[in-house]
Amino acid sequence: MKSDSIKFLSELNQAQQRAVETTEGPVLVLAGAGSGKTRVLTYRYAYLVGTGKTGPQNILAMTFTNKAAREMKERIQKLVGVQTLYWIGTFHSICARILRREHSALSYSKDFVIYDTDDQQRLIKSIMDQDAVPFRDFTPKSIASVISRCKNRMILPEEFSRNASSAFEQAVAGIYPVYESSLRKNQAFDFDDLLLMTLRIFEDRPGILLDYQKRFHYIMVDEYQDTNRVQFLLLKRLAELNRNLCVVGDDDQSIYRWRGADIQNILEFETHFRDASVFRLEQNYRSTRLILRAANSLVEKNAGRKGKRLWSEKEEGEKIEILEAMDEIDEAQKIVEQIKEEVFRGKRIFKQFAILYRTNAQSRAIEDRMRRNGLSYVIVGGVRFYDRKEVKDVLAYLKLIVNTSDSVSLHRVVNFPTRGIGEVSWKRIVEFAAERNMHIFDVLQIIDKVPGIGTRAVKNILAFVELIRKYINLKNQISPNELVRTLVDEVGLLRMYKSENTIESQGKAENVQELLSAVSEYAENTPSPTLAGFLEEVSLVSDVDTWDDKSNAITLMTLHCAKGLEFPVVFITGLEEGLFPVYRSLDDKEALEEERRLFYVGMTRACDRLFISWAGQRRLFIDSNYRLPSRFLNEIDQNLLHVRKKAERHERWMEGIHSTGKESHDEKSDPHPAYEDYSQETRELVPGAWVKHEEYGKGQIRSVEGSGEKLKIRVYFKGEGEKKFMVQYARFTLL
Repeated sequence: MKSDSIKFLSELNQAQQRAVETTEGPVLVLAGAGSGKTRVLTYRYAYLVGTGKTGPQNILAMTFTNKAAREMKERIQKLVGVQTLYWIGTFHSICARILRREHSALSYSKDFVIYDTDDQQRLIKSIMDQDAVPFRDFTPKSIASVISRCKNRMILPEEFSRNASSAFEQAVAGIYPVYESSLRKNQAFDFDDLLLMTLRIFEDRPGILLDYQKRFHYIMVDEYQDTNRVQFLLLKRLAELNRNLCVVGDDDQSIYRWRGADIQNILEFETHFRDASVFRLEQNYRSTRLILRAANSLVEKNAGRKGKRLWSEKEEGEKIEILEAMDEIDEAQKIVEQIKEEVFRGKRIFKQFAILYRTNAQSRAIEDRMRRNGLSYVIVGGVRFYDRKEVKDVLAYLKLIVNTSDSVSLHRVVNFPTRGIGEVSWKRIVEFAAERNMHIFDVLQIIDKVPGIGTRAVKNILAFVELIRKYINLKNQISPNELVRTLVDEVGLLRMYKSENTIESQGKAENVQELLSAVSEYAENTPSPTLAGFLEEVSLVSDVDTWDDKSNAITLMTLHCAKGLEFPVVFITGLEEGLFPVYRSLDDKEALEEERRLFYVGMTRACDRLFISWAGQRRLFIDSNYRLPSRFLNEIDQNLLHVRKKAERHERWMEGIHSTGKESHDEKSDPHPAYEDYSQETRELVPGAWVKHEEYGKGQIRSVEGSGEKLKIRVYFKGEGEKKFMVQYARFTLL
């Protein structure tokens, strides 16, 4: 076996081989873009098993996507032939597995459910409704975002409440503890809880922690630059006994500060582990030498980095093309024309192209031009399959069958299909349950005792209860595949969509059938499939995990989604001040450096050709605004760029902007909200968001009403009090 392990080590370069063979003690592998970090992780795992140092049951390997975990397993199995690789997975899936095993330490059932963002927001809305928090004043989405941020930073409700100052923060402070108690009552965890509660078990139960410390002789972590405070502490605790912690990452690709990632985890690794061995992987196997020189010249402008320079043995390559456009429509047309030229001249196919943008809103003009020109494309990061209503309706039935304490799923399906149970009846049921401290499903079993519920509704609710109880009894007797197919048939979902006889209902029926196929696939590929196991797998799927990279279509996605991927030809769009970098980062050094890293990530996705575009005018949010090119374009070595000549009309625009002395960014153009969700792509005027007014300065939105041209907001300005504005005439910037 040892000779086999030495054999596959010959496939590594010298730096990679040293990182693989240094198995003992803390190890930091600084792996530049395209330098083979996945290969180092998989070969290191195979080396540990192949040389007999330890077995797969004693290695913990953490990734950030299911796709990365799946690829890692497949490669290891090919290298050493080991089939059972139990402890390879994402942080969230590994922690969910630990929580299933140790659920009693938290007084939870092993059949707890995992709430996604939609479930979270539904729960928060129900709390707001019960506590009479005005829905129009604050959105569940913005409140969920703040609670998530708190959990990532380990800020508990009591601490947040002590420091809450604004009306919005005080509203969150009132909802946060109720949200936490509701999760517990529903026997549910949100995504952040999976990490936080695992850490809590380790800190409160040293005996349990010791069991896992003894189990994991070696720990390996991918994308370490993306870890947050909770993940750092989890790894630190688990590695305390054996200290064989190997982390692989690239500080130049740390782009998730907005969701809690802390770049200091990788920058200070040698401070936390003073005897750490450090290896730099700087040979790039992806991009041309010219693209790498351009990316290096950009990212070296950052102060907060460890320092490395990527190099390649590939060809020099063509210069980076800068496409200057009149507006977003002209930009999209130029991209389409360039793709056609590349297909004709370079004999390329559509799947070799990617178009990357800072915000989802930018894709509209590009999609329009793609359709007009008959080009096939696929969008990564739109409405996910498992987020579609008809799919979530079926999943809610399944969650309820697994865990009847789940009031969010119960509310979703108790009147779907229609059973004559309206919101008034539901409210009475919820109040009855709260008064008697009962679970809502238990109340449904004695629904005839709840005042104000009609005879027909009582009959239908009891039938619904019997339906759920029937499948609770069946879930351990038949396969998940049989159960879901039988349930969908008995509830009559496919018949209902068929009877509606519309294109939309046909699409819904197809999505439900696709879900049935997903359950079948899960059952076929899982040794001991369970309904709870399927739901857990579904809840942890990311946008990139569901991306079909086999279809021959141009890929459209945000720069955040693109990390870890590569394409022969890449277009990065919207390189304008206020858009990329986003406006609010211009006065924040750390935020600006993260924007620069994000551009670096985009540049290093390209293998052969890189195109960068910007528009002199762009319609975003309300107005069409004049734009100036991003400062990042000037930070790239200019000898590596070829600028396409501007249109004459475009030059006149730019001359007009310079002659009026306009600033290098337009304050109306920032496409991001103050409270961002995980997609980081929406722009909203929501209560709690901050604006900057030309006359009154910085203020916080208190309420929003109306829509379109009649959209109005109330804003509180310190020292000025509350002001009301018609949005289309207001002179403010959304920060």
